[in-house]
Amino acid sequence: MDKKFGVAVIGYGGMGGWHVKKLLSLKDEGIELRGVYDIKPERNQAAEEAGVHAYASREELLSDPSIDLVTVAIPNDMHHEVCIDAMRHGKNVVSEKPVTLSSQLLQEMIDEANKNHVIFTVHQNRRWDEDFLIMKKIYEEGTLGPVFNIESRVHGSRGIPGDWRNTKEHGGGMVLDWGIHILDQIMQMVKKPLLRVYANLTYVTNENVDDGFKVILGFEDDLNVQVEVGTSNFINLPRWYMQGENGTAVIRDWDCSGEIVMVSDWEKRDAVPIVTAAGLTKTMAPRTEETIKRYPLPRVESDVRDFYRNVVKASRGEEEQLIRHDEMMRDMKLMEAIFRSSETHTVVTDIF
Repeated sequence: MDKKFGVAVIGYGGMGGWHVKKLLSLKDEGIELRGVYDIKPERNQAAEEAGVHAYASREELLSDPSIDLVTVAIPNDMHHEVCIDAMRHGKNVVSEKPVTLSSQLLQEMIDEANKNHVIFTVHQNRRWDEDFLIMKKIYEEGTLGPVFNIESRVHGSRGIPGDWRNTKEHGGGMVLDWGIHILDQIMQMVKKPLLRVYANLTYVTNENVDDGFKVILGFEDDLNVQVEVGTSNFINLPRWYMQGENGTAVIRDWDCSGEIVMVSDWEKRDAVPIVTAAGLTKTMAPRTEETIKRYPLPRVESDVRDFYRNVVKASRGEEEQLIRHDEMMRDMKLMEAIFRSSETHTVVTDIF
């Protein structure tokens, strides 16, 4: 890169600080952090104390001609206004997820990007999670044979953080917070048409926003996907569970521990019955070891900084942006279908 690519971050909270660290690590690749701005003076002070320039106002930041890209890392309800403001200043824009709160607002943001001929995308960083990439590889390579069931879940036991994330007016709740991540992952993995959505949202720890959900996605060819987030789980279920005609794969946690178990002998079906207190079952008795084989999970390495590398190249016309407008709209309309299903207690089929 001959010319330094200037980036600034609006919002210097948890994710804003994360973006700052990633951008600083790309300095040798020609990506230069110009500074940050936060509406809270103490956060601007914290940035200065960390050696990061803090702009005096949002207008000062957006008026700086050395800034090519603005990353917006603020509460969800403010993404629309601030991103549009940045695009009207001629800046390329990265929005934290969820990109905004409705498909109508998103269309306005997309229209503004097209009008000003700038890159506009959303930071779907979980596309680089290695647990997801491992399962995507197993699915795409047909390791298990035809897949008929996928389960993706994130469990915690501390409720929703006590900040803007637990307020409806700021775009809180688990569908918008964690749901957008794992829904986007599924839609990246499964390329079949999505036919139906059924959702159940929970309000265990508060009444304002959903603190968890279970969503069933029905795809073409009878592929069933269950997506789940819980914040009151003191015993966690596996992060990933995938079933195919020839075997099963599991990833238990963020450390990517798990295995693949495949059938090795379809003919030997006999098993020793399982005896319970009230009877016995042969149907549910496990296969004997000589009829199955166990395999380690494949390993997939990733570098989330590839997100910013792509945005820079896309802004220069060298690559297509990885997280496209149509994908952003697809994810937003899927979340809207989830909310409709939960509110009406019905299966939703008019998704997109």
